[in-house]
Amino acid sequence: MADNMSTPSDADDAAPTDAEESLRLIREQRAATERSLSPDPRLIFWPWGIAWLVGFGLLYLRHGPGERVLWNIPGWLPLATLFTLMIAAFLISGFAGARAGRHVSGASSTKGLMYGLAWFLGFAGVGVIAGYLSDFLPEPQVGLMWAALSVGLVAVLYIAGAAIWGARELFVLGCWIGLVNIAGVIAGPGWHSLVIAVAGGGGLLAAGLIGWLRLGRSS
Repeated sequence: MADNMSTPSDADDAAPTDAEESLRLIREQRAATERSLSPDPRLIFWPWGIAWLVGFGLLYLRHGPGERVLWNIPGWLPLATLFTLMIAAFLISGFAGARAGRHVSGASSTKGLMYGLAWFLGFAGVGVIAGYLSDFLPEPQVGLMWAALSVGLVAVLYIAGAAIWGARELFVLGCWIGLVNIAGVIAGPGWHSLVIAVAGGGGLLAAGLIGWLRLGRSS
């Protein structure tokens, strides 16, 4: 009968083990919940990184510094490519974000809606302002103005998103894009496209990769 009874020391050993196992299960469940509510960073950042890398890269090759043509392609092709890829990126990242947030409600859902409206109104404002001022500037400066305003807005919105959700990585990305944009504007028309293609697009691709690896390590 004594063999079937646990001694006090056995109970003391079992309790910490049970507690550790419970904490491990809680951590795993929390990590799984966070992954299910977090969109795949690759789907959020890579489409935009590819759009910037290819689109602004073509702009640099066709409308280089001093309007130098480095690759004699149709003048309409770079912008058409950039806009097409940006629309595709918007759809892909929007779908990924909506899919991850379909089970989110309350304050978090309201924040997401407000943040999405900020993107829409911001770019609507850029379009109206840049469209109005385009008639008063030479063609190279017109292209620089459109690109710089758009990229600058992206940087600010990333930083705002980082403040809303406490995402340090998004804050770093927003600051990086903002600094890259400023450097490109200082360099001037043509160079701005190259800087945004390489440093801006490359930064977005790196952000997607880093975020994906971080999610993998948390699994």
